[in-house]
Amino acid sequence: MIYFIGAGPGDVELITIKGKKLLENCDVVIYAGSLVNPELLKYAKGEAKIYNSATMNLEEIIDAMKDAFEKGADVARLHTGDPSIYGAIREQMEALDKLAIPYEVIPGVSSFSAAGAVLKRELTVPGQSQTIILTRAEGRTPVPEEESLDALAKHKATMAIFLSINQIGKIAGDLAKVYGPDAPAAVVYKATWEDQKIVQGTLSDIAEKVKEAGICKTALILVGNFLSDEYDFSCLYNKTFSHEYR
Repeated sequence: MIYFIGAGPGDVELITIKGKKLLENCDVVIYAGSLVNPELLKYAKGEAKIYNSATMNLEEIIDAMKDAFEKGADVARLHTGDPSIYGAIREQMEALDKLAIPYEVIPGVSSFSAAGAVLKRELTVPGQSQTIILTRAEGRTPVPEEESLDALAKHKATMAIFLSINQIGKIAGDLAKVYGPDAPAAVVYKATWEDQKIVQGTLSDIAEKVKEAGICKTALILVGNFLSDEYDFSCLYNKTFSHEYR
């Protein structure tokens, strides 16, 4: 069996219990070496065969999985965060389908939820935003026109922008046209890692602050009024609010 396991955002204790148990019992581990915390490999069997997928192409990854499966070995395929979000697992799963190799996907803690945690902010705070948009700016991977940042910004929802920190200046400028230049913004570099960095500001100054912090990769951009100090209390714990189930 092949297990696509969400390794979490960085802190090794943020892998799920199920993911850790599978990692401990698999004979082969293929991990995204450029993103997954290598400390997680300490959970692997001492005799487990370890592959770093950062140095492999798709065909090589599938060949390693196929070889392990044919030998009766289970494979832990470690992906950063949650594998269903920018995990590039679709093409791997389709290749395994063609080879009739069974697999399972184990969800993980995404960097956007980890960023909310380290910022100590609720991403869906009442009175400001009840929607989270997970997206990325166009780069080498194209983005559908209707999913451009300009189009998505019209909702003024909480926005978490992945894989785009190298475009922070353009992104901040474009979003400022809709959210306003004083809209709060934050950049979280390597959320939950030991060398984590947090930069906060507004759309008018966040790019310069990020530059001063020397952040140019492995960071998430967050924009929206959820970062402000103004919000409404939830009805959930209001004594006058009735619950069908409690």
